[in-house]
Amino acid sequence: MARASNALGTIRELSGPDAVRHRDHLLRLDPQGRRERFNGVADDRFITAYSTRCFAGRTRVFAWIDQGGTVRGTAELHPPSAGHPADIAFSVEPDFRNGGIGTGLFETVMVAARYSRFSELRITSTAGNRAMRALARNFGARFTFDGGDVTGLLSLPFEPALAVPRHHRDAEELAAAL
Repeated sequence: MARASNALGTIRELSGPDAVRHRDHLLRLDPQGRRERFNGVADDRFITAYSTRCFAGRTRVFAWIDQGGTVRGTAELHPPSAGHPADIAFSVEPDFRNGGIGTGLFETVMVAARYSRFSELRITSTAGNRAMRALARNFGARFTFDGGDVTGLLSLPFEPALAVPRHHRDAEELAAAL
C-alpha cells in the first residue's frame, strides 16, 4: 500500500520486521489508552502476545510513524471469520491525539478493507471511549450498546470498478487460459 506523508509523519503498512515497533507502541499507551484499545485491562505480557499474533496471521497493521521513525498510532484490519465481519482497531499515543492521526489511519484502513472487498467492518470499544465512537460515526458507523461494551458496524458498498489485485488477476487470467 502506498505511503501517505505530511511534514509530521508517514502512514504505511507494517510488515513482520516491524512487529517490535507495533508492540512498543502498544506498550507506550497509558492505562486509559490500554483500556480503551483492548476493552479492559491489558498488561505488558498480554500486549506482547497480542502484537505477535497480529503479525502471525492475516491481520494487516497500518501505522503513523513520526519523523524519528517511531510508531505513534496504529490501525489494524483483522479479516472476517465464520459469520463475523472484519474487525478494525485503533490506537494513538496520548501526546499525539487530536491531531488527525486517527482520521488518517481510519481512512487508510477503509481503503484496505474496500480493496479486500470486505462488505462490513466491526469496531468495538468501551462505553467511555467517546472519541473513537465520534471518529467511527464520521465514517458511517452505527452503534449498539451492550452493558459496558459498544459495537459499531460499518457497511462498505461494493465497488465493481475497484481494481483486482495483481496477484488475483494473474491467477484469474491463468485459469481462463486453461
